[in-house]
Amino acid sequence: MLLTDAISIVVDPHDHTSERSGNLAFDGGIVASRATPLAGDEVLDVSGCVVTPGLINAHHHLLQTAFRTLPGTRGVPMRDWLPAMASAYAAAGMDASLSAVASAAGIGESLLSGVTTVADHHLNWPHGAPVEDHVAIAASVADAASRLGARLAFVRGSARDDPEEAALSATAIVQHLLPAERSAGIRPDGMLQVAVGPAGVHSDPEATFRLLREVAMTHGLRRRTQANEQVDTAIALERYGRRPLDLLSEWGWLEPGVTIAHLCDVTDAEIKQVAAAGVTATHAPGCDVPMGWGIAPVRRLLEAGIAVGLGTSGGGSNDAGHLLADARLALQVSGLVGTQLTARQALAMATVGSAQGLGRSDLGVLTPGAAADACVWDVSGVADAGVADPVAGLIWASPGRRPRHVIVAGRVVVRDYTLVSADENDLVSNLRLRMR
Repeated sequence: MLLTDAISIVVDPHDHTSERSGNLAFDGGIVASRATPLAGDEVLDVSGCVVTPGLINAHHHLLQTAFRTLPGTRGVPMRDWLPAMASAYAAAGMDASLSAVASAAGIGESLLSGVTTVADHHLNWPHGAPVEDHVAIAASVADAASRLGARLAFVRGSARDDPEEAALSATAIVQHLLPAERSAGIRPDGMLQVAVGPAGVHSDPEATFRLLREVAMTHGLRRRTQANEQVDTAIALERYGRRPLDLLSEWGWLEPGVTIAHLCDVTDAEIKQVAAAGVTATHAPGCDVPMGWGIAPVRRLLEAGIAVGLGTSGGGSNDAGHLLADARLALQVSGLVGTQLTARQALAMATVGSAQGLGRSDLGVLTPGAAADACVWDVSGVADAGVADPVAGLIWASPGRRPRHVIVAGRVVVRDYTLVSADENDLVSNLRLRMR
């Protein structure tokens, strides 16, 4: 495939000097070093467009796509939000049929917004059900991603699960979803990754963290959790007399291979603690800001040397899976807690920063040899009129912007603003039918 005549190609979002105009080639699902056509190339004219690496949503809860704008869940303390959401899950019935339609809709929304990789922190499981039911839920999410053409990092999460059950379930999911020849919890084709992660110290005890750490070490998985939102800090202090990050350190979860989402309420000493541990972070302003749960001091995290990715979190708190819109929000609110981010820093968080948290050096960039995941953004319309810097304009202008084309592993999965492998109306109808 050859993309021709781009206004700008963002080769490495961390490196402003890498941006160039012209052509971009993909061969065999990776970025090629050539810029000229070969026989058999599909040629996409991307004149009037900016090309970026595919966006990476480092923190989503795809199940919550089925539970947006529920009464009692908007702008409320987390102590009230958590039981309201749990009640909705129970009423719907947590099974593979629900996760299938919710994840399909969420992944479809993600692709249409330019997200080529979704990290789905799945926290809700049918208690007391056989492990086969847990495997079926995980498989339904993986199948939805495969059908639509997205990359998936499936995180076997836990929220008040029995620790032994969570560990057995995580092991069974790894064995079912990944072949024996996997590396670092990633399928050889790079399209599927498995990780583990308790919801946080506010919901899961030390035993869960330790047992899921053992699973991760046994199978070479990355780990992800959430910390230092308002309820997390408050409950940790009430229950243990300690702050969350001190507990995570004691329980073996402040070390390389761990990513922590949110980190709204962190001290300078805690930022140094996270940086020294080699932990990465995920910012989720589209959840934390409108719910009043805090703003992570992203600039201070970056300046401390912490890799920071970007996530939407789920529909139960964000209501949208539009990562570029959340990059814009991150940019806008960053000045409230320190020095304001730049547009390119926000874009870097949504691409290479998120990739670093997944341990994926092949994602988030368009350097030769990287995965051929790209978004084509048409900047020729009135929403970009007068924009002096089209790359910065991706973040600052047009909050609801969608990509014209989305490419994953060298294959077009969104063409002219339309999903290639699914009918968007069918995704909506299937979810509505299941939620009746």
